[in-house]
Amino acid sequence: MAANRKTVVPYLFARWHKPRKQGRSKRGAGHLWIPLVAIAAIVLSHPIAAAQTKEVRRILVLNEVGAFYPATDIIKQGIQTALNNSPYRLEFYSEYLDTILFPDPVAQQEFREFYIHKYQNRKPDVIITVGPSPLKFMEDVHQTAFPGVPIVFCLPSGGAPGAPALDSEFTGVENDMAPAETLEIALRLRPGAKHVVVVGGVSDYDKKQQAEVKRQLNAFTHRVDIAYITNLAMPDLLDRLRQLPNHTIVLLTTVGQDAAGTRFKSSETGPLVAGAANAPVFSLFDVYLNHGEVGGYLSSLSEQGKVAGSMALRMLRGEKPQDIPRVKGVNTYMFDWRALKRWGLKESNLPPGSIVINRQYTIWQLYKRYIVSGICLMIFQALMIFGLLWQRARRLKSEKAVRESEERFRLVANTAPVLIWMSGPDKLRTYFNQPWLEFTGRSIEKELGDGWDEGVHPEDLRNCLDEYNSAFDERRPFKMQYRLRRNDGEYRWVFDIGVARFNPDRSFAGYIGSCIDVTERKLAEEALASLSGRLIDAQEEERKRIAREIHDDYTQRLAMLAMEVEELADQVGDSPVEAGPIFHRIWNQIGELGSDLHSLSHSLHSSTLESLGLVAGIKAFCKEFAEQQEIQVDFAHENVPRGIPADAALCLFRVTQEGLRNIKRHSGASKADVRLEASDKKLHLSIIDQGRGFDVNQHSPRDGIGIRSMEERMRSLGGQLEISSRPMEGTRINAWLPLKVTSQRVA
Repeated sequence: MAANRKTVVPYLFARWHKPRKQGRSKRGAGHLWIPLVAIAAIVLSHPIAAAQTKEVRRILVLNEVGAFYPATDIIKQGIQTALNNSPYRLEFYSEYLDTILFPDPVAQQEFREFYIHKYQNRKPDVIITVGPSPLKFMEDVHQTAFPGVPIVFCLPSGGAPGAPALDSEFTGVENDMAPAETLEIALRLRPGAKHVVVVGGVSDYDKKQQAEVKRQLNAFTHRVDIAYITNLAMPDLLDRLRQLPNHTIVLLTTVGQDAAGTRFKSSETGPLVAGAANAPVFSLFDVYLNHGEVGGYLSSLSEQGKVAGSMALRMLRGEKPQDIPRVKGVNTYMFDWRALKRWGLKESNLPPGSIVINRQYTIWQLYKRYIVSGICLMIFQALMIFGLLWQRARRLKSEKAVRESEERFRLVANTAPVLIWMSGPDKLRTYFNQPWLEFTGRSIEKELGDGWDEGVHPEDLRNCLDEYNSAFDERRPFKMQYRLRRNDGEYRWVFDIGVARFNPDRSFAGYIGSCIDVTERKLAEEALASLSGRLIDAQEEERKRIAREIHDDYTQRLAMLAMEVEELADQVGDSPVEAGPIFHRIWNQIGELGSDLHSLSHSLHSSTLESLGLVAGIKAFCKEFAEQQEIQVDFAHENVPRGIPADAALCLFRVTQEGLRNIKRHSGASKADVRLEASDKKLHLSIIDQGRGFDVNQHSPRDGIGIRSMEERMRSLGGQLEISSRPMEGTRINAWLPLKVTSQRVA
């Protein structure tokens, strides 16, 4: 031990303090300015890059064993993986206590003093301890040598040495071994086992591991016989393992050094023990797998390194160690498939989620996807061939049916008493039946494409094409009327109906339409409209005459009679008491009768409408109606120009009259809104109430004579009337009338 102490420390200091070579040649000194100038040029040319250099953070990793042990490198790689995304430029310092090579306490103390002296002026930002000895070292000197530096520990051999012994600057992975869980699953896989042999070495690290294993396995002493083989040389150990009794389980811990002083790595111990033992070997760390060991609830060294690295990164970013909870081990159930098969252990008894490595697959398992894919491909090809043949037969049958259908269609179309046309998806006509050609007197060649529109009356052509094109773009049916030139040169009114047609695959194929000659019906409608207009004119003239007669004759005569009655009542004077009131009552009744006659006259013919215009006429009527019928009527108007033609004004006035009367008779509403506005070259009148309403699908509002009269008035002037209502949601009347209308018919 003394020899070790004398040789190790000078070696470490020799590596730390390399002697400088004395005596630089003149030639070397003469060219010293060259690198200095290059460095200065680089620094001056990259001021921005220098300003953006990441901050430096130092991480010291204290390891239990040297770098040539696989576990040390695995944990180091895990730590660096977790720190890959660090926002800092990291400086790693790896130091080794080498407790297996230098177990002497004096040598270990010199290691400690050396590392304290080495880092006294270069304090690390975080220290990571790997193993129990580095953790014990930091526990002893943390407050004096590294005050304020946070400590992250892993592989503490059964957890930290007790929470009370560690201050708030410590955190990490508390447990790295799970021998109890591993033995539990071993007994489940080998239920007849009676003996458990724990294999280990004699180094200080091995003994610490064995102590923790023994502590955890105390709970199994009443179930199985547990023996510890830890103080043999490797050859004797292997011989002992070859002669184990039946129903035995081997639990492999660390063997850093055997009783003969020979040192071993995990990559050497695993194959030797697993190859010699005549019983299944279970392990505690993932590095002791893949050499013939069965496995167990293994501590993952790589994952422990990642956890420790992530904790260190959180500390570098400012988190306190006391705010980072300790992790209770990073273990996973892992097993070697080959070892399971060798010892006849059932994979179905493994815990759910277990990782099984080295699984050997059968040809079916290896190439199942390819075999299934090949079979599916052949079946698919066979189905495709069958489908193509079936589709070909079906197509031939369909083509025959289409030809027969087309022949039937042409036969029906050419004998139908209507004009039939067809067009393609490009809006060009592709077919006209024989009646169309006979009607126009033109050949099929001249009508195809867009040649048909040459027969449309010039005044109707624009509206006809607009409706035709918009219907095509929206794929909707359309109906329209236009004048089409007959073979004798006369233009006849036709009613054209077109609908979209689609192919069997639902793709758009164009339109098909039919036309019928509606000239006689058009003339009858015009005659009926003219007659209706004349009837309305006559009705209005009669109303006007009656209104004037009532106003100028009967109202005046009643006024004179009222005056005479009033004068007679005054002359009675002191007559009996009953006579005076009687005369006054007669006088009041005559006055009320005169007022009613005046209202009737105004209702039959509005002098305000005639003299002041549409807005004033409707406003006056709404006010008079509200006072007489005790219904609140709100009237509003917007953008209504002056000079509305008399027939248009009278038409909207009559619609207002009829609408408000219907509210009084049927709706039960106490309020109505009347609005008159002009927009888009139209006059719009709306009458709205919130009364009881009605179902327009079950009860037609056109049943009343007044509603039909309103429709006739609107239609005679080219207007439109719409009534919408729902039960308990009120009724709305909308009337639209062109601003510029001909006054050849008086409404």
